[in-house]
Amino acid sequence: MRQIVFDLETTGFRFDEGHRIVEIGAVELVNGAVTGRSFHTYVNPERDMPAGAEAVHGLSAAFLADKPVFADERVAPAFCAFAADAQLIAHNGAAFDLPFLNAELAAAGLPTLENELFDTLHLARRKFPGSPASLDALCSRFGIDTTARARNGHGALLDSQLLAAVYIELTGGAQAGLMLEAREREERKESASGTRAVRRSRPGPPPRLMTAEEAAAHAAFVGELGPQSLWARLRGSAER
Repeated sequence: MRQIVFDLETTGFRFDEGHRIVEIGAVELVNGAVTGRSFHTYVNPERDMPAGAEAVHGLSAAFLADKPVFADERVAPAFCAFAADAQLIAHNGAAFDLPFLNAELAAAGLPTLENELFDTLHLARRKFPGSPASLDALCSRFGIDTTARARNGHGALLDSQLLAAVYIELTGGAQAGLMLEAREREERKESASGTRAVRRSRPGPPPRLMTAEEAAAHAAFVGELGPQSLWARLRGSAER
């Protein structure tokens, strides 16, 4: 399964009030692992930069003046090609990132994205009701290093990388359980009908879906999550 974790930086919260995207960042996951492929671009918003927004992401109108505009082939079309038909993952993506991105696409006369969206904010609120669910709070909960974010502020690519780590922590322990539940449902259905599906053994192990380069990139990424991360704990358990 291919997924794209993405984040936007903008001049403000509402596109219908004239605000625009100024940065897009994204990282690729395949079968729940970071592959090392990413997308990043700054965007000329063709307007001024409010002081409040600049204080958050540090991008000034002067810095963005020579960057490509949203409709440029290097920006919107390039990001849509990178995303392709992958599932999209964003933090507050249902209320902000995807609607804002689609509003920009529509205004530029480009096709909007109809990809499935996974909103990590919704999952975090379900898993930890009453607890802070911001990206910083979740990174703190999972022991993910945010030194670069504290030093440099928000950045679309950095936030995508952090969110990928959060997504892995939020869902890593749940995937096996979901597969087990699906198998148990199948077996209950077979038992109720009095039939039993014939399960054929594989002639050999399935081919690896991840290249050696992607595996190395994922291993390096996991190593940066810290000793308290789920991946580190699982690896430690496997080695004992």
